[in-house]
Amino acid sequence: MQLPAQAAKEDPQVPQTLDAAAVRTWCSLALDALGRDREEIDAINVYPVADGDTGTNLYLTVESAARAVEAVFDAHATGTSVPDLPDTVRAMAHGALIGARGNSGTILAQLLRGMSEVLGEDRADHDHGADGAARGGGDHLARALHRAAQLAREAVAHPVEGTILTVASAAADAAARTRPTVDGATGAGAAYGDGAAVHAAYAGARVALAATPGQLAVLGRAGVVDAGGRGLLAVLAALVEAVTGDAPSAIAPGARPHELPAVVESCDADDSPAGPAFEVIYLLETDEPGITRLRRRLDALGDSLVVVGGDGLWNVHVHVDDAGAAVEAGVEAGRPYRIRITHFGAAAGHQRERAQRAVVAVVPGEGLAGLCAEAGATTVLARPGEPPASGELVDAIRRAHAHEVVLLPNDAELRHTAAAAAEQARAEGIRVALIPTRAAVQGIAALAVHEPGRRFDEDVVAMTSAAGATRYAELAVAERQSWTMAGICQAGDLLGLIDGDVAVIGTELAATAETVLDRMLSAGGELVTLVLGQDVPDTLAERLERYVRDGHLAVDTVVYRGGHQSAPLLIGVE
Repeated sequence: MQLPAQAAKEDPQVPQTLDAAAVRTWCSLALDALGRDREEIDAINVYPVADGDTGTNLYLTVESAARAVEAVFDAHATGTSVPDLPDTVRAMAHGALIGARGNSGTILAQLLRGMSEVLGEDRADHDHGADGAARGGGDHLARALHRAAQLAREAVAHPVEGTILTVASAAADAAARTRPTVDGATGAGAAYGDGAAVHAAYAGARVALAATPGQLAVLGRAGVVDAGGRGLLAVLAALVEAVTGDAPSAIAPGARPHELPAVVESCDADDSPAGPAFEVIYLLETDEPGITRLRRRLDALGDSLVVVGGDGLWNVHVHVDDAGAAVEAGVEAGRPYRIRITHFGAAAGHQRERAQRAVVAVVPGEGLAGLCAEAGATTVLARPGEPPASGELVDAIRRAHAHEVVLLPNDAELRHTAAAAAEQARAEGIRVALIPTRAAVQGIAALAVHEPGRRFDEDVVAMTSAAGATRYAELAVAERQSWTMAGICQAGDLLGLIDGDVAVIGTELAATAETVLDRMLSAGGELVTLVLGQDVPDTLAERLERYVRDGHLAVDTVVYRGGHQSAPLLIGVE
C-alpha cells in the first residue's frame, strides 16, 4: 500500500512540500523506525546514564505525538475538510510534550515544538526575501530546523557536545547551507524545496552522529555513537521519506548489542563517577516566572536538567539524589502531575535480569493459570464475579519485569480496564501491546504462537492474528427467564454462547455442547479447544472428542482443565 507521501517521488524540478498529510506520515514512519531500531538504540545508551532505555523513551515520545496527530485527523473524518499544517504540527508537538520520556525524549519533544513554531506560521509570508523575491520553499523548513535546535539547547541547563543537541544543530546548519541566494546563484536554486532541505538535514545529521565518539569521552571509550543522536537520525530519515517518498539507506548499527553490556560495565565501573540516584519527570502547569525559579532550584539539586514546553505547560526532567525535593520544587512553582520517579541503582542492578518481552494474561481459573504460566506468561486470576481492576493488571505488568509486554485481557468486559492499565504502564516506560482477546481460548491461541525472539511488532501481529482466527463459545447456566437471540430461556437452562451471543438453549450439557460444536465447525476449523470447569467429568471431554473425530476427520481436539471458572465449558475453534 502506498503511503500518502509516496504518491509523488521527488523530482529535482518540483519542490516537495511538508503539509499536514506528510506530517501524519512522518509520525507514522518515525514510530515504525524507532520500533525497529529501539533495541539497538537502547544497547548503545551510555550517556548521561547507562540505563539502556533511550530507544524505548524516544519510541514512547513519538508514539504520543503520533496519537495526537491521529486525533486531529479523526476530528475531521466526518467532514469534508482536512487539518491544516499549523493544527497538525501543534498537535504533534503537544503530544510529544505530554508523552516525553527520559532525557532524549524530552529534548526531542522540544525539537518538535521548535519546528511547530515556524511551520505553524503562514508559509506564504516567509518564502520571500527582504526584497520580496521568491525563495525556495525549503527555506521555511530550514528555519524550522534552526528554531528546533535553538530551543532544544535553551531547554538544557548545561548543553554537552556529542549528543542529540549536536546532531540537531548539524541538521539545521546543513539545511541552511543548502538554501539558495536570492538570485539562485548557489545552493539548489529555484528547485530548492522541502525535499532538498530534508535531504541536506539528514546528511548533515549523519555526519555529525558519526563524529560524536570523538566529542564525548564516554562514547569514545565505549566505541559507540550517541544514542539520542542515533534516534534523532531515525526520525530525520522518516522525515525524508515522508516528504520525498525516498527512504534513506539503512544506518549501520552504532554497536553490536550483544557485546555492549561488558563495555558499559567497564565504563561505569572504571571511568564514570557515580551520578544522582533518581530520575524525576513530571508535567507542570505554571507561568514563565515560575519556570525560571524552578530551573534555578533544580539546577542546584542535580544534573541532566531539561525543561521543555511553554504556554503554561512544561515537561520537567532532572537527575537528583533527593527526589522529594525535586517534586517539592515543582509544587512550589505550580501544579505538577504525571510524576515518575526512577531509581537508577535499582534499574542498573536489574538491567541484565530484565526480560526483553513478556506476556500478561487474565485467566478465568487456576487450571488455565498454571497452563499459561508453564508457557511463560504472568497471569492474573479473574474469579467468578470478581474481575480484576486496572491496578491488578498494572502490578502484573510490573511483575513480568520486561521491557515489552503483551497484555491478553481474555474478556470483552475487561477492554477498558486493560486499556487503562496499558496506558499507566506505558507512562512508566514499559512498551505494552494490548491484544483485545475476548475469551480465554483466544488467549491460549495467541500464547501458542508467541515467539519472544522475533521483533515485537511481528510477534504482536502473529498473536493478534491467531486470536482473531479463533471463534469462541461458552456454556453457561441461565439465572432467570429472559429473551435471547435463540428464544426464551428459563432459569436453569444451559445457554450456548458463540462469540458472545446466545446461539443454543438446551437442558443437558453434552447435547448442548455438541450442538454448539456443529454450529461452530459448519464454518470450518482445524483445532477444537475444550476447557472444562472444576466439576465437569472427564467423560464429557471423551464424548466431545469422539463427536468431533466422527463428524470432522481433519479436526484435532485438545482438552484442558480450567479449575474453578464461571462457565462449565469453554470452547475454541481455530
